[in-house]
Amino acid sequence: MARFRLHIAFEIGVILKGLNGLLELIGGLLLLVFPPSTIQRFVVGLTHNELSKDPNDFIATHLRATAEHLSVSAQLFAALFLLLHGVIKVLLVYALLRRKLWAYPVAIGVFAGFSVYQMYRYVIQPSGWLIALTVLDVIVILLTWAEWHRLTNERSV
Repeated sequence: MARFRLHIAFEIGVILKGLNGLLELIGGLLLLVFPPSTIQRFVVGLTHNELSKDPNDFIATHLRATAEHLSVSAQLFAALFLLLHGVIKVLLVYALLRRKLWAYPVAIGVFAGFSVYQMYRYVIQPSGWLIALTVLDVIVILLTWAEWHRLTNERSV
């Protein structure tokens, strides 16, 4: 029963990583399609109501500041970064859900690399989102390791 729960937790974690990858792909594509001025207008419209109620809202003020300082080169970098992350995650999630043994150690390495980079970014610019994403990555790494060992033991019997 414990192995079954671990397997279900693995599948849920991997699906969440896949959804995260899809959102990164969508975000990267949107950043490629729309110019900075369109993104700035969208963010102003998105945050207007919240800032009219609370002019110091942490998320809304940071979104606006980020959009206002968005250069074309920064936007291109962010788009390519998100697209690369998204493609890697979606492909790995697909392979993991298809139980391709090669994908387990690759996913562990890639997700560990993402976690290290996220912690580096956290040191530079603290963010609750980075912590949450890193915790999810670590949980998925541990679950992937357990699932990989379960599958290799199953196949060797």
